[in-house]
Amino acid sequence: MNLLHFTKMHGLGNDFVVIDAIRQRFTPSPELVRWLADRHFGIGCDQLLLVEPPTRPDADFRYRIFNADGGEVAQCGNGARCFARFVVEKGLTSKRRLRVETASGVIEPELREADEVAVDMGVPVLEPARIPFVSDTDAVVQTLEVDGARVELTAVSMGNPHAVLVVVEDVDRAPVAELGAQIERHPRFPERVNVGFMQVLAPDAIRLRVFERGAGETLACGTGACAAVVAGTLRGLLRPPVTVHTRGGRLRIEWAGPGQPVIMIGPARTVFEGVIDLDQPRELPR
Repeated sequence: MNLLHFTKMHGLGNDFVVIDAIRQRFTPSPELVRWLADRHFGIGCDQLLLVEPPTRPDADFRYRIFNADGGEVAQCGNGARCFARFVVEKGLTSKRRLRVETASGVIEPELREADEVAVDMGVPVLEPARIPFVSDTDAVVQTLEVDGARVELTAVSMGNPHAVLVVVEDVDRAPVAELGAQIERHPRFPERVNVGFMQVLAPDAIRLRVFERGAGETLACGTGACAAVVAGTLRGLLRPPVTVHTRGGRLRIEWAGPGQPVIMIGPARTVFEGVIDLDQPRELPR
């Protein structure tokens, strides 16, 4: 048997399979990730998180993220908090503040009281070409044509691309599945995009639903919360710190303005430990 030890974790219901690739061998492939992420034939998760040794001298660990569809992505905020708690709980470090290498740069999670973790998510990227988003203007509010209709959004990258839409009425009634899927694969987002639907409750509070690329709607999205607060602040709708109410719970987002890093604060919890045999059949229904 080829046994793989894993930990199931979640941040506000955004759930992860976390794998220690320092003390055991694990080579991810899209097919293997899809099988592990499947909720009927595998373990089940929104994303798979991989803990690896760093490749640069100024980092404590390397952090890799794979969506449920098998594709690797550069960043995941809720996953970053779980990653930090995992390496401490597993005795891989005794530090409370870490420097973690990701595909989009170094992030700095810090374990705080109870189960809260604060993460310096870096400076948001607003230039369309770097998001990437095809546009001939750097306006805060952009217009996108979707299925014959015009949709207003703000494009932001938090290490992964986000399109943030403002929902005037109840966000529970927003067409997240339909419109999110259409925008996710819109040709003006060449690397696809996460789509946030934001309802402003007050200058310091929003409700948010996010359709994540490669995963669909999740109960919470950490980078999505960061992007929404950045977008809302740039549009003059918000004054951080902002409490972000997701379907899985609450995050607190702090941002001092352009050129400054976004700080995300929220919980991370371990659900269970497990072992799975990688030699068993991995066929998934089409």
